[in-house]
Amino acid sequence: MRTWVMAGIALAASTGTALAQDAAAGEQVFRRLCSPCHDIGPDAKVKLGPPANGIEGRKAGTYEGFNYSPANKSSGIVWSTESFDKYIRAPMQEMPGTRMAFVGIKNDKDIADLWAYLKEFGPDGAKK
Repeated sequence: MRTWVMAGIALAASTGTALAQDAAAGEQVFRRLCSPCHDIGPDAKVKLGPPANGIEGRKAGTYEGFNYSPANKSSGIVWSTESFDKYIRAPMQEMPGTRMAFVGIKNDKDIADLWAYLKEFGPDGAKK
């Protein structure tokens, strides 16, 4: 019994560490691939694209103050792990008519890490 309890504690501790590492790696993905067009955090501004604050659960094309394409506004996408994963692999294919001229991210780990990072930020840019 004691062995199972210790194994459970070790698993819980390693899972928390893995999530933190994923978000940290995702920050690097964001800086490398997303930050030329998107901002994030409390002082985020509209750049070529809208800020990425509060993306989880938000309907695509609804960040106030950004001029979205009609395709984006009418896509019906609500950002979740699944919708983000599908979209970020091939934005122009997944949303024909989008103004997001980005070829996409193909690496599964980069996508998962990036999503872990983005989910850390609420609509006001503060970390949750």
